[in-house]
Amino acid sequence: MKKIIIVFIASILIVNCTENGKSHLIPALEIRNKISNALKSLSVIELTCLHAGLVDVHKLDTTIAVDLKYSTSDNFVHCDMYGDFNKAYLQKDVAEKLIKAQKYLKELKEGYRLIIYDAVRPRSVQQKMWDTLKIPFNDKIKFLSNPKLGSLHNFGAAVDISILDEKHQALDMGTPYDYQGDLAYPKLEVTLLSEGKLSAEQVENRRLLRKVMYKAGFFNIETEWWHFNSCTLEQAIEKYKIIK
Repeated sequence: MKKIIIVFIASILIVNCTENGKSHLIPALEIRNKISNALKSLSVIELTCLHAGLVDVHKLDTTIAVDLKYSTSDNFVHCDMYGDFNKAYLQKDVAEKLIKAQKYLKELKEGYRLIIYDAVRPRSVQQKMWDTLKIPFNDKIKFLSNPKLGSLHNFGAAVDISILDEKHQALDMGTPYDYQGDLAYPKLEVTLLSEGKLSAEQVENRRLLRKVMYKAGFFNIETEWWHFNSCTLEQAIEKYKIIK
């Protein structure tokens, strides 16, 4: 894998050494040092993503914000799962869908933008999360896919997401990201609204998120307002390789 990444970086360096149609040779030692420095700046997870052909969403559209919750302790397992990895990588076609969602959101709400809380999640991280979460199996599978089976996050085909307003504040969705409980369930929103457990504004904010994501080709699940899939697990297995 490292050889492939080295060739990739070297090709970038060669392109960068061409100015005004004229190529400029760079000493081999300087190229080697630049490649070495570039490799050192990449985490193991990022190298794995690049090798698998995934793309950094923020590089494709810098208006999409990124705050990977599993690169912090602000998540339901209360542990940093990613270490020095803090970028949102997705399959290229999935990232392109997300850019469409961002564009549509801007058309509906000027100044609003998407914020990614999680994107690709290697299966090794999924296993780490699974082992860290000390609750009964039947409860665990409500909030976390069994790593033995894999999840769409493991393929870079799912994204956890919300919306920032024009003041860069996250919209009130009724619960924090990764909330474990009925209040996070889209399928219960009508009931929760009638019972006064969710406000009309909170439900409308969730509907706005679903509207822009549906428009781009994503679909949600019944138990997490923030989670959206680009395809089914069966389709992901056919189209992509799992990120280990």
